Amino acid sequence: MIKNIIWTVIFGLVAAILQSTLLSHFALYRAVPDIALGIIVYSAYVNGTMTGQFSGFFYGIALDLLSAAPLGLNAFVRTIIGALTGLMKGTFFLDVFLLPMFLCASATLIKALILFLLSLLMAGIIPSYPLASPLLWTELAMNTFIAPFLFALLKRFNSLLTNERGGGM
Repeated sequence: MIKNIIWTVIFGLVAAILQSTLLSHFALYRAVPDIALGIIVYSAYVNGTMTGQFSGFFYGIALDLLSAAPLGLNAFVRTIIGALTGLMKGTFFLDVFLLPMFLCASATLIKALILFLLSLLMAGIIPSYPLASPLLWTELAMNTFIAPFLFALLKRFNSLLTNERGGGM
């Protein structure tokens, strides 16, 4: 489990670097796909709740330290998403198209909902997605579209990202 968490965090950090450098040049309405969120979702779904929440927490802390976000914000959001996705382990057969799209779309909406609720509690401190702006909906569409491709790519790294005792797909 520790190996899976470490590799998930490493893959997430590489994705975060890609998102902030290369993909930011292709932003649409200032939105870029959240590849790192998809990586957390994949790891949580194939490994379960513990790996999902630990991966989400450690990746979130690393992201908090690298960004201007309040310390713990990304860790909190990613931990909840990892735990909720991990609860679904083994519930559905992981097909190559629909389930990755559903999981990543749901994770994006959960992220937006958590940030919205936190912004209500801590106005001015926590940034949220304006529901009327195209930013959330563009990111949702991007995350949903890239999910099957991302999961297919991550499946090639199953030996690093999944438990040896039957966590694979």
